Amino acid sequence: MAAIPERLEAYRNLFRLDGKTALVLGAASGIGKASAEALAALGATVICADKNADGVELTAAEIGAHANAEAHVVDAGEAEAVNALAAAIAAKHERLDVAVTTPAVHVRKLMLDYTDEEYDRVVDLNLRGTFLFLRAFGRMMSQQKGGSLIASSSVRATTLEPGLAIYGATKAGIIQMVRGLASEVGPFGVRVNAIVPSIVETGLVAPLKARPEIWNALASHTVFNRWAQPHEVAAAVAFLASDAASYITGTALLVDGGWTAIDGAPTGLTKTHSDAR
Repeated sequence: MAAIPERLEAYRNLFRLDGKTALVLGAASGIGKASAEALAALGATVICADKNADGVELTAAEIGAHANAEAHVVDAGEAEAVNALAAAIAAKHERLDVAVTTPAVHVRKLMLDYTDEEYDRVVDLNLRGTFLFLRAFGRMMSQQKGGSLIASSSVRATTLEPGLAIYGATKAGIIQMVRGLASEVGPFGVRVNAIVPSIVETGLVAPLKARPEIWNALASHTVFNRWAQPHEVAAAVAFLASDAASYITGTALLVDGGWTAIDGAPTGLTKTHSDAR
């Protein structure tokens, strides 16, 4: 048995990504950008991909000042583009150890008022786009006998309110795809998991911040009474990417501030002791 100092060092190294190559699809902003930064901070070479050319170039340049990074312009909803990205990575890199996808779109609208075009827009990117990602990089990782795939779901997979039915359905579907693929590629040493955030403060939700009554009402659904920061979700991504999560697959990891642990907004009762005698 290794000595205690060696075992402690081994635990620390489980969280490192030195020598590994990671892809982040959706790296131009929000959770994707933070995830790319987190993976780079832990030692990975990061392949940043996004439809937003200026945004993804900026992310790669910022990371590149401190770690290895490259940028690719990719439409996550287009099969040819995703497959071309997979081919480009295979041609340039010996292997791909981690692949993360975060792009999603949300049309908040009552289901009976949804148009066919709105339905297609949400389902094509959220559900079909995740399928394209999992298929392309699941194949690559199965062939190389290892890797970690990470998709993005949401608490809306299980908790809903009017106007969120279609979005929620796509996020629930992502969890089921993750579970199914995990069962299929596990024998090849590939892990497949999903992160499940609740409310995260990104540039996309800036309009909500201008409406304090909505912003604060949503915050009150968490036990911390606040929105998450992108880096808090990115930390969960980094964990699932690392060898520290080597026995975790087919999991939907909640990063929701307790949103799904409580029945609606907290009541305001804060005492943790009983006055009973």
